Amino acid sequence: MSTTQKNTAPGTQLADQVYWLTHLRWVAIAGVIATVFIASRFFHIILQVRPLYAVTGFLAAYNGLFAWGVARFKKQRRPSAIQIAANLQIFLDLTCLALLIHFSGGLENPFYFYFIFHIIIAGILLSRRETFVLATYAIVIFLGVVFLEQCGFLAHHCLRGVFSGTFHADRVYFLGVSFVFISTLYIAAYLTSSISGRLREHERDLRNANVLLGEKDRIKSEYVLRVTHDLKEDLAAIHTCIEPIQKGLTGPLNEEQTNLLFRARDRSKHLILYVDELLEITRLKLTQRMEMNYFSVEELVREIAASITPIAQDKKITFEILMAPEMPRMRGARVYIQEALLNLLKNALRYTPERGKVSWQIEADPARLRVTITDNGIGIPKEDLPKVFDEFYRAGNARAMAREGTGLGLSLTKKIVEMHQGKVWLESELGKGTCVRMEIPMGGT
Repeated sequence: MSTTQKNTAPGTQLADQVYWLTHLRWVAIAGVIATVFIASRFFHIILQVRPLYAVTGFLAAYNGLFAWGVARFKKQRRPSAIQIAANLQIFLDLTCLALLIHFSGGLENPFYFYFIFHIIIAGILLSRRETFVLATYAIVIFLGVVFLEQCGFLAHHCLRGVFSGTFHADRVYFLGVSFVFISTLYIAAYLTSSISGRLREHERDLRNANVLLGEKDRIKSEYVLRVTHDLKEDLAAIHTCIEPIQKGLTGPLNEEQTNLLFRARDRSKHLILYVDELLEITRLKLTQRMEMNYFSVEELVREIAASITPIAQDKKITFEILMAPEMPRMRGARVYIQEALLNLLKNALRYTPERGKVSWQIEADPARLRVTITDNGIGIPKEDLPKVFDEFYRAGNARAMAREGTGLGLSLTKKIVEMHQGKVWLESELGKGTCVRMEIPMGGT
């Protein structure tokens, strides 16, 4: 089963932004209700309470509808529908704001400056053309309502209890406000859309660069895969040829010859392990696929313990396994999970001195498998901790203690765990030991 990756497509990003806008609108709705209630009840400002609450109710109704619709469009991957929803939401917001201003004083209500916020949001979410269209609509609807109030075609609802006189009939004041309002909205539209446009271009360039890097990484991985595959075949042939000579099947050997062949075979074996790990991590990078099946965690633990225990006994290390009596079955790539656990346990044993202790704890619930491996070994220097999961990286004290080691084990483990949608991390203190933790979902992906 292939691993899931986060969708960073522009349509998905717009859906997230529009969905964020619906959350922001709930805050605005609560703010309008609280403002009307407090102003009329505690400050005794005479307001058209019922019309204001009616507009707020309409605002809440379409906000809930858009929240449901955008989530559905995102799931169906319909970016054009999300784009229409974004435009329509801001169009309705501007209409509702104009109505709220009309029923609460018109030009006398300083909250008409809130039109600017909607234009800024439009500039962030939409194109420059769409932003200017919405800015023009905001100008027309707000100044149109104010003009109709001035001409007497619409009733003017004065903010009694705040102002002793009214400004709506003053044409000079109306013209001054109109100039400031129009220029402010268009300037806000221009600045916001310009900045957003540049950010979108920069994001597009980064996205294209990321695609190019991914392609280059794929080509590199394919090359490494071919080379390591050929190397493995040749190394395996060399290793196979050395064995009969070392055993004396081709004739007697003196002590020096036997020693040299033993060293050659040991080094070839080390190289084969190195190539195997490089081959496996490269294959995982290229395919991003693992075969998932249900398997017994208890059986897996017993198999791993059977191969690890002799290593611990050779070094006189106390190796303990702490596992619940009954473990549920889990779904995953069994062979890869086994590889990941073996890498972690072998590392713990390799870097724990003789007569040390390694503890392996396995816990599970219906959701996750949790593994904790603790040792009292050499530990990891603080400056090396952020790099231990990098390919080919080995801490300085690890290289000094054990020459063998590819620097690929932890990297491969991290890749396997992440492809199971899990996580692996470690805590360590130099000279006192290391604790590695791994969590993998029980149901796989």
